[in-house]
This record gives sequence, structure tokens and C-alpha cells, in this order.
Amino acid sequence: MAKYRKSRINEEIQKEMTVILRKVKDPRVSDAFISITAADCTADLKYAKIFYSALSGDPKEIAKGLKAANGFIRRELARSLNLRITPELTFLPDSSISYGAHIASILEGLDITPEEENDDEEGEIND
Repeated sequence: MAKYRKSRINEEIQKEMTVILRKVKDPRVSDAFISITAADCTADLKYAKIFYSALSGDPKEIAKGLKAANGFIRRELARSLNLRITPELTFLPDSSISYGAHIASILEGLDITPEEENDDEEGEIND
């Protein structure tokens, strides 16, 4: 399968998953603000890893809720996508958003004055 087709399918799964998660009635999933950050299918489209991040809620309870709603989510995904095989879904927490926020807080904490920046730039030019 061409690589562009796989990436296109991954994007479509990601888009559909955001819509489907709004329909889930499990309070562990519906009460937590869950964002789908990425989807990664295997080459044969039998398995898919769904990466998510949650803004609120207990991460263990959210994982249990997604696992419990896996059948409903897969059925809705099969209805919305026209694929020969609907992939088996595995939900994995994605910590990249919290990691990015942590790095941003570190960068904000640095105390660099404009005079220090100018001295560094002049030193690089003269070398």
C-alpha cells in the first residue's frame, strides 16, 4: 500500500474518532475532555493505535472507559469509514501535550535580559 494512502487513512480515523467519542455515553469518557492526538494503522489495516490526551479525570478510569466502549467505537468507525477491514483499536495515552507545557514553563522561567542576547549575537558575528 502506498504510504500516502496509509497517512490519509490515519487522518480520517483521527477525525472520525473525535466525532465518535462525543457519542460515547460512558461517564468515564464523556466527562473527561478527551482529545485524539494521532492514529497509527498497521500496513494491513488490521490494527490501529489511537493516541489520546485527557484534560481532566483519572487516567486509569479513562483508559478503562475507552476499553469498555471499544466495541461501540469500532462499530461506529466501521459505519463511517468505507474500509474492507475495520482495524482493532488500541488506546494509548499521549503525554506530548503535558510535556510541551512543561518545556514551555521551563523556558518562561529562564531569566534572559536583552543585553545578554545582544552580547551573544555580537560574539557570534565577530568569531
